[in-house]
Amino acid sequence: MEYITWRSIYTVIVFVLFIGIGLWAYSKGRKKDFDEAANSIFEEDELDNSKQNNTKQESKNNE
Repeated sequence: MEYITWRSIYTVIVFVLFIGIGLWAYSKGRKKDFDEAANSIFEEDELDNSKQNNTKQESKNNE
């Protein structure tokens, strides 16, 4: 087989993988997981704020 043939086969394989990843990412079953991942940063902020408030309360009690 020639170099051009191998390169053509490689291009087709990469294109099929690209389409497969696109279908996987936009499938209905994955939407819930991606929404949870997108909103997880807000949950971490809430946890950090509650920890800071607890620390401030503890330091006031020690005074």
